[in-house]
Amino acid sequence: MRIGELAARSGVSVRALRYYEEQGLLKADRSESGQRHYPESAADRVELIQTLYSAGLSSRTVAELLPCVDAKVSTPESRARLAAERDRINAQITALTRTRDNLDAVIASTGTPASGCAWIADQDVAARASLSAMP
Repeated sequence: MRIGELAARSGVSVRALRYYEEQGLLKADRSESGQRHYPESAADRVELIQTLYSAGLSSRTVAELLPCVDAKVSTPESRARLAAERDRINAQITALTRTRDNLDAVIASTGTPASGCAWIADQDVAARASLSAMP
């Protein structure tokens, strides 16, 4: 498939696919005119790359791990690297959970006039919104 089709199928921009190729994460055959042609498996590869990126892995880390994925071989080094990334993600989850809990506490404590914060009842917010929508 050509680069535009892969982009459409995977939901990733053509620019991102070119970047993946520059980083050695994705390979394409070239036609005589220089057009990229990807195998059907490229869509799965892009999905894996996107998943690893969304987990916070850098392109360098992804490039280091993909050969193990391709060979279906797990080395002590690759397992240690993956465990370290998992630990980093778990720390982020813990921090985000703490932040969410703090926000919940602020929301709960500012939900009444007694909180000392500027307080607007939900019905007041709705009324103001409807007034501002009038011509």
